Amino acid sequence: GEDKRTHLYGADKVSEYRLSHDKQWVAFVYQYNTYVVPFVENGKKITISPTMTSLPVKQISARAGEYLNWAPDNQSLTWFHGPYLYEQSLNVANAENAVPITEGLKLSFSKASKKAQGYTAIVGGNVVTMRDADNKQEVINNGIVLINGNIIEAVGPADGITIPEDALIVDASGKTVIPGLIDTHAHGSQGRNEIIPQQNWSQFSNLAFGVTTIHDPSNDTTEIFAAAELQRAGLRVGPRVYSTGTILYGAEGLGYKAIINDFEDAYFHVQRLKDVGAISVKSYNQPRRDQRQWVLQAARELNMMVVPEGGGKLQQNLSMLVDGHTGLEHSLPIARGYDDLTKLWSATKFGYTPTFVVSYGGLMGEEYWYDRTNVWQNERLLRYTPHTLLDSRSIRRPTAPDEQYNHIEVAKYAKTLRDNGVSVHIGAHGQREGLAAHWELWIMAQGGFTPWEALRGGTIDGARHLGMDKQIGSIEVGKVADLAIIEGDVLADIKRSEFVSHTVINGRVFASATMQELGSETTPAPFFFADDNSQFMPQATQLEVDAKAKNYHWVH
Repeated sequence: GEDKRTHLYGADKVSEYRLSHDKQWVAFVYQYNTYVVPFVENGKKITISPTMTSLPVKQISARAGEYLNWAPDNQSLTWFHGPYLYEQSLNVANAENAVPITEGLKLSFSKASKKAQGYTAIVGGNVVTMRDADNKQEVINNGIVLINGNIIEAVGPADGITIPEDALIVDASGKTVIPGLIDTHAHGSQGRNEIIPQQNWSQFSNLAFGVTTIHDPSNDTTEIFAAAELQRAGLRVGPRVYSTGTILYGAEGLGYKAIINDFEDAYFHVQRLKDVGAISVKSYNQPRRDQRQWVLQAARELNMMVVPEGGGKLQQNLSMLVDGHTGLEHSLPIARGYDDLTKLWSATKFGYTPTFVVSYGGLMGEEYWYDRTNVWQNERLLRYTPHTLLDSRSIRRPTAPDEQYNHIEVAKYAKTLRDNGVSVHIGAHGQREGLAAHWELWIMAQGGFTPWEALRGGTIDGARHLGMDKQIGSIEVGKVADLAIIEGDVLADIKRSEFVSHTVINGRVFASATMQELGSETTPAPFFFADDNSQFMPQATQLEVDAKAKNYHWVH
């Protein structure tokens, strides 16, 4: 009917309500923890919270909880957190000395990761190894990369490596072989309403453009870690995925806000994200310095990284630098720094991911490449991206002279920082599926980076920033085989970087034009926009995509 009534009000702090079947109790989630309270129907709206005094409230979860369910007899409640199922009876919950539950039933299981079998040899290309990249620029002309399973077994000149007779041969003659690109700030939807697609067109596109690892510093916790596990298990094709999950938001936002009033609050929030698979947390606009420092202290104790949101006030960014954050996400709010800032920064291990394509302070890098190139005609992009998304964003584009584009100034200062020992990495921000990672490389070149230096920022520097340089980021014996094979000489022309012919991830070789895995009989299923790419995305889907982008701050 139309006689709408509001029985309970959570003041935009309660993310889930669950009424018991007999209408005697209501369970609710406040700031990610589960509580129970008697349900009273008095004809008035009742504001509920953990601190309410009009009704007795009991906290029953200690490590976060969601997905509430009442037992059929209304005498117990179950909830989930990460891989654990928890249950508590009302009798125990309402006991005088009751304490929140810390132990649950672990539902996780092991699954072998998908990796190549046998030998693969990448033959004849110019191999840009990124080995010992701070001290030398190693390029092996007419080289061979020999892969055994998913591990690089040998790298060197063609006349110095013996290829097993049964090896899969990939001809890289006339091409450049680089480590797989590592996008350290990569947003994008991994699912919809917690349903993870078996094929994600945007992740196909990322991989087709040579991006083999992404780190997403703001996404739906309930979707991205599930997608990451499916990818590692070989049940979904795409780059390997790491993330913060949902941000620790200092402003208002139901489902995003993380209230931090002391160290214990910070530890709880960092712990709950680690529980579900995060390797890092996004400290996003926590207004006070002590709040950010509590997050840092908790992360140190839990062996997690902390990547704060950049921009805002320069003074705030400087406090992030000296307090020991892992690195800055997004550019500084000023285009140009001077010696005092450069010397301070170079004395730390604070990394810099400027996200040039959405850099602050003026016209951004993304707008530049829409202005200067016909993105809607990019054949590789059209193979994996609905044309309606490309057309609406790229055909009718504003234009401006080069000196009006602020991202070039941001890149120039990033070059200064890198020359002084600061780690600078690409972060395409999910702006254009895979292609924007190359825009990041090209923008670095606009700022004065050589093509080799730009590739370093897209590979080993990003791996080191994420603590993964022992396994990925360079083409070395013993490392995981993540590679991009590019048509032409990228070191002579960085804009050749987008022309990826093959991507190798975990030893598996994919032809970028089709995403067909070499040596596999499994053929990718066609996307809904396949063939002539003329299908429109349903309006409901488009609206939800737009809403998600806004909610997770993917729009700048």
